[in-house]
Amino acid sequence: MNHQFVNNLWNDSEVEKLDPVARLIYRSNKLGSDQRITNTGGGNTSAKIMEKDPLSGQPVEVLWVKGSGGDLRTSLRENFSSLYQDKLIALQTLYGSRPDKGLKAPAEDDMVGMYNHTTFNLNPRASSIDTPLHSFIPAKHVDHTHPNAVIAVAASARCQELTREIYGEDMAYVPWMRPGFELGLAMQEICKKNPKAKGIMMGQHGLINWSNDDRACYMLSLELIEKAAQFIDKKYNEKGGDKNVFGGQIHASLPQETRNKVFSKLLPWLRGQVSKERRFIGTIQDDEKILRFVNSKDAARLAELGTSCPDHFLRTKIKPLYVSLSGDLTDHSDTAIAAHVADLKTKLTAGLEQYRKDYADYYNRCKRANSPAMRDPNPTVILVPGLGMVAFGKDKSESRVTAEFYNCAVEVMRGAEAIDKYIALPQQEAFDIEYWLLEEAKLRRMPPEKELARQIQVVIGAGSGIGKEVAHRLVKEGAVIVCVDLNAASSQATAKEITDKYGVGIGVAGTGLSNCGPAIGLACDITNRASVRTMLDQVALAYGGFDSIIITAGIFVAPDTTGHIPDDRWELTFRINVTGSYIVGDEAYKTWKEQGLTGNLILTTSANAVVAKKGSVAYDTSKAAANHLVRELAMELSPLIRVNGVAPATVVQGSAMFPRDRVIASLAKYNIPYTETESDDSLRTKLAKFYAERTLTKSPITPADQAEAFFLLTSQRLSKTTGQVITVDGGLYEAFLR
Repeated sequence: MNHQFVNNLWNDSEVEKLDPVARLIYRSNKLGSDQRITNTGGGNTSAKIMEKDPLSGQPVEVLWVKGSGGDLRTSLRENFSSLYQDKLIALQTLYGSRPDKGLKAPAEDDMVGMYNHTTFNLNPRASSIDTPLHSFIPAKHVDHTHPNAVIAVAASARCQELTREIYGEDMAYVPWMRPGFELGLAMQEICKKNPKAKGIMMGQHGLINWSNDDRACYMLSLELIEKAAQFIDKKYNEKGGDKNVFGGQIHASLPQETRNKVFSKLLPWLRGQVSKERRFIGTIQDDEKILRFVNSKDAARLAELGTSCPDHFLRTKIKPLYVSLSGDLTDHSDTAIAAHVADLKTKLTAGLEQYRKDYADYYNRCKRANSPAMRDPNPTVILVPGLGMVAFGKDKSESRVTAEFYNCAVEVMRGAEAIDKYIALPQQEAFDIEYWLLEEAKLRRMPPEKELARQIQVVIGAGSGIGKEVAHRLVKEGAVIVCVDLNAASSQATAKEITDKYGVGIGVAGTGLSNCGPAIGLACDITNRASVRTMLDQVALAYGGFDSIIITAGIFVAPDTTGHIPDDRWELTFRINVTGSYIVGDEAYKTWKEQGLTGNLILTTSANAVVAKKGSVAYDTSKAAANHLVRELAMELSPLIRVNGVAPATVVQGSAMFPRDRVIASLAKYNIPYTETESDDSLRTKLAKFYAERTLTKSPITPADQAEAFFLLTSQRLSKTTGQVITVDGGLYEAFLR
């Protein structure tokens, strides 16, 4: 059939060279690459493959199935479990003998532990709870996906009738059941009773289908999804399409420029409100589709119902927070925008308070005797008419995935409302998934968060030298990094180095600045207050706010040939080395106060600040002023913000303040032999060694040495330290304080 709503990515010439397991991986990656087919981390695929038993040497049938965790679009061989098929089938006898079978727990949970006893060839990948579904369906290849179109049918009030109308005898139906052994047995029975069926509609969950040929299984997945999508599209257009979607539009979207202004003022405050227990990173979603939903008549009703598919609400929680507006913002002046933001804060304050009460009530109503403690009661999805959606997560990738999942939920609602009436999963069933002990165990198996996880760190001067080194040092500890430099290309290059190494994360990003990963590069002139404000607002749009700012930007102005520093160069030195840091701190504090979360401001001063030297009077005195600025700002910004400084000695390696001509001038000044033909690195090494010999440790000072000091100050290791300057100079005794 022609595919209008899915993409056929299968290429026979690519597949024919692959072994059976590689073909399964290929099929999985192709299915996972289309988010209309399955969402991030969702779904699983399998193949029953003949293998040689490593002990007996005899051929055995092995079920290869995507294991716990991982993502179909990126899964590799190590993401798949391998299990003896005959041993999995034998587990049915063990389950059947239990008096508590079919009661969800503990029988279901205990059976997951039994999968370890069926492992083939010591494969360490933990098995998925969906393993019985794949094992008990009597076909060689099985695909389980979460297509928006199919879930729209699954989440409709007349799901069973619509399934028959769309698919005839090709598709069977099973009402909602939590994934596990009982559901696998139910599917096995369905296959026996419906030999013509090619798939099963899983009520309020998704799709599972099968074939004895892997290509045919892939094509069947596409065909079944396409049929549902075409059916929805036809009904949708019959009801007036976009004009009448979700009951029609009752709010107007704000222009993009106005949305950005509102978001930049609102988001740091909002991030602070939802980060009372743990800090979150934000993602804005304000594309046409999400605006169409939040601006609609039915948005409030549908949002309150919550999501249907378990994969959705594990990320988005039981429901989002929807903000009801009495009217739209029509005056886009700064004054009107400020008033609109104030009104939104009032509504959000009340909404957040009610949401937390609702979540606590949901927990208390649905909890079991052995349920884990209640988790953070704050929403992870917030919907605001005229603006769009804000999604929160522990890092940028998770917030993007949260946004992706709620986008999927919106598409499910759109489809279900077009063909019938959308219904959500009953709250008790939702709770039993959200607080499932196996889900809790999975969370506990995750590695502990890194030291700077959930932290948004702004590094000014990240285009080179110490700043670049600091950016790379902090991201290793889990921080989100905003690389800032006067030169946009330089900051973006550092951000690219980080994302190339660590990836941009998974999930659908938002629009504009929110379309970023764990690092972003921005331009800023710190001597210009408007430029600083613009940069900080851009950070808010990208991540929701910021926690710490590190300023490594600086300038060294050498005297002219007569030893004189012109007035304009003197003024420039102080403007960059002192005034710029003050402007950044002053503007940032406006945002920090709105956010209400503790943070750090760290300035770069210099060992020269306490050493009088000939030939660097402008630089040295500016750094002395910066030393005192640290102390003054520590007073001004307390108790919310700690302010400290790092005072390097001369750092030659990688420093933008040491271009070739300055290095040569210094070598000549100190009578260090060199030749004009020597490389930049050779010249810098000679100068660095000279400076090192003047210290007690006799070692060159590197950007990495400085980065370690910045890391200590921005972490919680020195959480009671403020107003201090840490010297990293190798032991320059002239700089000892007297």
